[in-house]
Amino acid sequence: MSAPAGPRRPVVLRPLPGGSPVHELWAGTKLIVIAAMGLLLALFPGWVPIGLVAVFLFVGLRAARVPRTAMPTVPRWLWLLLALSGATVALAGGAPWVDLGVVRLGFGGLLDFLRLMSFILVLLVLSVLVAWTTDPADVAPALARLGRPLKVLRLPVDDWAVTLALTLRALPMLLDELRVLFAARRLRPRPPAATRRRRYRRWAADQVDLIATAMTVALRRADEMGDAITARGGSGRLAARPSRPGAADALVLGVVGIVCALSVHIELIAPLGSG
Repeated sequence: MSAPAGPRRPVVLRPLPGGSPVHELWAGTKLIVIAAMGLLLALFPGWVPIGLVAVFLFVGLRAARVPRTAMPTVPRWLWLLLALSGATVALAGGAPWVDLGVVRLGFGGLLDFLRLMSFILVLLVLSVLVAWTTDPADVAPALARLGRPLKVLRLPVDDWAVTLALTLRALPMLLDELRVLFAARRLRPRPPAATRRRRYRRWAADQVDLIATAMTVALRRADEMGDAITARGGSGRLAARPSRPGAADALVLGVVGIVCALSVHIELIAPLGSG
């Protein structure tokens, strides 16, 4: 008889195995897409731009062949919190109004809340999709190439690119180490605390131990990564890998440009609902 399966662990900040058209895109193209979509939704957070970006994102998820097992599950307490927040915001009312007999209800606050949640969800899924389909080793060369015009100002673009790439690579390892630390903490036998004050003191001591251990693990990982980089020729080799966009990247950037132009046209020049 097999043991019951535990909770599904989502894939976070790790590229998914396999190949797809999205995996083959240049890392710089994906960074440009995130920046363009984020700027578009920040300036025009309407339903039409959010919907167009969501359609673009849906096509990207299908093209990337992301399995359902990689999707994180939403805990029940988060659904409850969102429902409570939506109900609270709905009390603000506002247009549009719906008349139910002698009662007049305004759904403006609820629609604004749903639009904000859609805005956050679209950008979050877009960022996760890029993390799932991009090798961290390709980020530094892409950033160095995109930031090449800034070298005229004598800015350390290569160092910035390497720092960001190493951070993205080290975060999954640090998360694994933290999971081990929390598991070891749960397995450690502890005598029951007699009073509430002792429980608080023990909880504070446990948090200090976890923070100190996490800092030690992070420093050890950084030292090991520094030794490995030095053995391979220094950080300059990370940003000097040959990488450049191709025809597929031009196609994707063209589609992104069309989405942005169409969103701006609808929001500014021909807004919905105008006669």
